[in-house]
Amino acid sequence: MSNGDEEPDAEKTEAAEGSSEPPEPADPEPFAERLDEAADAVDRAETEDDLDRVETTLDEIEADLEDAVFAVEIEDEADEAEEDEADEAEEDEDEAEESEEANPRDEFEDRLDDLRADVEDQRGPYREDVTDALDDAVSTIEDSEWTKEGADSVVDAVGKYVERVGDTLDETFAYDAETPADAAMALASVKDAVNETPLDPDDDAETIDSLLVATENLSSDLDDAQIWSDLEVREQLRREGFYDVLDPETRKDFPPEWSAIKLYEKAGEFEPILSAMEKLDSDFMEDNILDSIEHEAPTAAYEPVHALAQRRNKQPVRILGRIADERACDTLADFLGGGDVGLEQVSLRALGAIGSEESTEPVAQRLAADDPSIRSAAARALGMIGDTRAIEPLGDVLDEDEDDSVRASAAWALNQIGTQKALETAAKYADDRSYIVQVEAEKAAGV
Repeated sequence: MSNGDEEPDAEKTEAAEGSSEPPEPADPEPFAERLDEAADAVDRAETEDDLDRVETTLDEIEADLEDAVFAVEIEDEADEAEEDEADEAEEDEDEAEESEEANPRDEFEDRLDDLRADVEDQRGPYREDVTDALDDAVSTIEDSEWTKEGADSVVDAVGKYVERVGDTLDETFAYDAETPADAAMALASVKDAVNETPLDPDDDAETIDSLLVATENLSSDLDDAQIWSDLEVREQLRREGFYDVLDPETRKDFPPEWSAIKLYEKAGEFEPILSAMEKLDSDFMEDNILDSIEHEAPTAAYEPVHALAQRRNKQPVRILGRIADERACDTLADFLGGGDVGLEQVSLRALGAIGSEESTEPVAQRLAADDPSIRSAAARALGMIGDTRAIEPLGDVLDEDEDDSVRASAAWALNQIGTQKALETAAKYADDRSYIVQVEAEKAAGV
């Protein structure tokens, strides 16, 4: 039993000291030779199996390289330990660079990366390369807005491609496309045919390569075809006939788009106006277009106006109320309680104009707003919506609100709802202290 004062075992001490000896340094020469042999194997490879074997060899070299420790790394580690122990000053940088020996690991890792890249370059081509390129071509056709000339170019380019693929696969594809959409469908059929054709990357490399070249030529032809976004905005509008509404004299006005918009508004034709709204990047024109849209509030204007309303612009919000599309209710409800009194008032009026009972709850919650103008707007919006669930909270406003204009709005709203219960609730205030409340209450009482 040890009493804690015994001398350490000499053999154990020697073993412990021996365990700190540096490992035997690896010889870099065998790694260089193995990499040379792998490079030769890449050059000789003719099939996918050959390349697979080279890749396996590279994996083995990489694994052995990870376990190897080279002499320069042992020296670096010893130098670091010595510097830590002695806390010596750093050597002069130039002197250190002159004495620094290159680490062979860096060279071997770079060669491994290069050889792996060479293997990938020699693989294929694969059938999937063709079908992936076809998917890209179909997406380009379907997602682009082509000019008349561009659409014709697309149809012609796909026609040439279909004929070339038919020759390569010794098949006949029917092609009678007249529009880019027809051409996209034809390409989808060609893709199915390529997928169904057994094409081996070794045995059918020439066929696959021919298909790839044809598909790359198709992509180039599609890139050259003209899409609307390639044209200047005024050229786009001209091709759409936007300026045809102008007579030669009016056309001289600046900007001519403004004159055209006013003429289209007068004629009740909003499709050209909405097209201009989408294309013209001008605050001045946007304001004028919104003015035109607000006069008539066509249903077709919902999408662009809704997009503008999401920027919290008051005029688009007001127009949404005139369009009266219930899809806008969630957006408008998001504008309630945000601290912008003017925006909230416009939003409440718009919700009232739309008249969806789904808006009753968020609007009724604003009867408790701090600002009396918001409380008043909320009460009137509830009257326009006409939901009988609002009768009780409107009655509470009449009974409890300190602002007479808010209370008058609540009485007006009850008149708008118009059920017997709503009218009876408002009629109780025929002798109210406020004249404007009395007026609404007397209407409810039928006086």
